[in-house]
Amino acid sequence: MFIYTVKSGDSLYTISRKYQVSLDTIRSVNGLNEADLVPGQALIMATTTYIVQQGDTLSSIASISYVPSQLLKTANGLESDALTVGMRLTLPTRPKYLEEGLSYILPSTPEQIQKTVQNFANLNTYFGVFEYHITADGNLSELPYDDLVIKVSRDHLVAPLATITNLTPGGFSSDITKQLLQSPELRNRLIDNIYTLLKTKNYTGVNVDFERIRADERDLYSGFLRALNERIKPDGYYTSVAVPVKRSDLDHPGYDYGGIASSVNFVFIMAYDFHEAHSGPGPVGPIDEIRKTVEYALQHMPRHKIILGVPRYGFDWTMEGNVPLTAKAVSVKSATDTAIRYEVNIQYSEQYQQPYFGYWDEQGRRHIVWFEDARARAAKCQLVIDYQLLGIGAWQLGLNFPQSAYLIMHFFRNRRVV
Repeated sequence: MFIYTVKSGDSLYTISRKYQVSLDTIRSVNGLNEADLVPGQALIMATTTYIVQQGDTLSSIASISYVPSQLLKTANGLESDALTVGMRLTLPTRPKYLEEGLSYILPSTPEQIQKTVQNFANLNTYFGVFEYHITADGNLSELPYDDLVIKVSRDHLVAPLATITNLTPGGFSSDITKQLLQSPELRNRLIDNIYTLLKTKNYTGVNVDFERIRADERDLYSGFLRALNERIKPDGYYTSVAVPVKRSDLDHPGYDYGGIASSVNFVFIMAYDFHEAHSGPGPVGPIDEIRKTVEYALQHMPRHKIILGVPRYGFDWTMEGNVPLTAKAVSVKSATDTAIRYEVNIQYSEQYQQPYFGYWDEQGRRHIVWFEDARARAAKCQLVIDYQLLGIGAWQLGLNFPQSAYLIMHFFRNRRVV
């Protein structure tokens, strides 16, 4: 496998001929329904052979195939780095890293549940079934079709986790969590209700996603997670938690990485939304900041407890001058289709390892788009391996990212727990 970046004048046909990879394979792996391409677009070339082109070096081929230069030399019996145009290089099979993946699924219809589970079961150890939100009196909301998603997940050997949130119609609520965490009676009621939910619904565990925890509730939150784990662990249930990114103690002071990690089985770090709808344009999952997050986390928790959460989306900001007016989340495929529609080249930041582009819409408004693509996702997969983390996961499976499945299968093999 290698990742090819489309150049001006390329077509699917010329790329197919140049590298001798069938059109059907290129279309299938990259989720291409049309033949249109745009310069800067990243395409996965599913092949075990690389045909050397003008300007290629051993280093550049190693970079796009995610195979070390020395391994390329050894696999091809090369005594030097010298290459000739037209030379066929074998891309050696890289060992697959054993990981535990967690991705979120949002049940909507029986048909959607069946399709999503079937498509992604072989890529994930756990599904976070999103979501049951807490109420101010320590109760939990209901979730339509939860029985179906639990059954279908188990049938496909994926462990379903009940995702518990502090979501309200107005967003994640610090007030509700404060009320529950500061009242032993309400806290214990919530823990009992979570235990009952796991027991009656046949979940394998829980994933707690309480966001916007205040600094003065830091220890209360860690204590809540510890008490929850002590309640459900004897029955064999997993306790997991989703946490925001921290690069220092000053970031999100309500979350004590060390205290949280010591209280649960594993931690899903939400390594996305570094820029989001309210922040203004910028990379959603920049690799340099994610690396800082992982290095900070490793000072406070063991690597075998960390699942790196990565995005399946980006944002499209509508601008007025340099001021963002509005923004909307866009899937990877939607972002790419927008670049093709407006015939604008996709740029790529080597620093952030994320693609971006700008365009003007029919109303004369300027847009800036940052998103994830195959290169960005491959870089994050490699980071998980480099740091020997527990695994990789994603928010969320309803967002269309055709190349993601191939990359997960290329870099990883999945551990089962059910």
